[in-house]
Amino acid sequence: MPTSSRVREARLALGQRLRALRQKHDLTSRELARLCGWHESKCSRIENGHTAASLADIRAWAQACGEDAAAAELIDIARGIDGMYVEWRAMERAGLKGAQESVLPLWEQTRRFKAYAQNLIPGPLQSRAYTQAVLSGIRERRGLPDDVEAAVVTRMDKQKVLSERGKQFEIVLEEAVLYRRVGPQEVMIEQLSRLLEASVLPSVSLGIIPMNASRSLMPPVEDFWVFDDRQVNVELVSAFLTIRHGSEVRRYLDDFARLTELAYRGGPALTLIAAAINSYARSHGESRRAGPVDE
Repeated sequence: MPTSSRVREARLALGQRLRALRQKHDLTSRELARLCGWHESKCSRIENGHTAASLADIRAWAQACGEDAAAAELIDIARGIDGMYVEWRAMERAGLKGAQESVLPLWEQTRRFKAYAQNLIPGPLQSRAYTQAVLSGIRERRGLPDDVEAAVVTRMDKQKVLSERGKQFEIVLEEAVLYRRVGPQEVMIEQLSRLLEASVLPSVSLGIIPMNASRSLMPPVEDFWVFDDRQVNVELVSAFLTIRHGSEVRRYLDDFARLTELAYRGGPALTLIAAAINSYARSHGESRRAGPVDE
């Protein structure tokens, strides 16, 4: 499962870059620490991702290696790490409506969207009732103020981006998402019908990975969005992850390409959605015929 270990991985990658710079100039950790005026264990902690390197640390490191010019790129990487992990409790301090509004500038500026989901239907394709159920569950789990209705309105307003000229959405879903119930069965029927409608929009390219696809090369991963191939947002259990560094973004783009290759599109994708709707409809009809259960 994805966790804040992504931040640790990013720190470790930066630490390895700093280690390579040190080794390039035949400096031991002890020698570099002495030149920087640090305790000798600090270099090891930074190189192994246990301690975050401050901007001042990076400048001192590069200067000790005689490569002041190398500091700029390394500082850019460090700034990206500092801003990549935001706990939900901080983001949602003002409520769910505020959290929804905080991403609006990014959505307005972006022209090309890519999204992968194995958990929930992505926000722009959600029906109102589905959104209501999703946000109500989040509010209850996290003990947030009840501004769900206002947050739903904000998310529904955000769906106007689907019809804005020049915007393109490439979305890949796991078939399992179609069968993951969020609310009553009639909510899922309405949601999947909404998905059918959205799939024929000129701005939307929808792919669905069937449950029987071979996953030896590309297993399911965490839900993520890519914005103009420059920024990735990932929703974790405890936090909201933002990734802007080029090599990390490319990893997500590579995985998105692999996931896309597994997906059905066009008629086969619509058939999978229709089959899920029929499954819910049959189950809903059977439950209505059965009536209330006597205790």
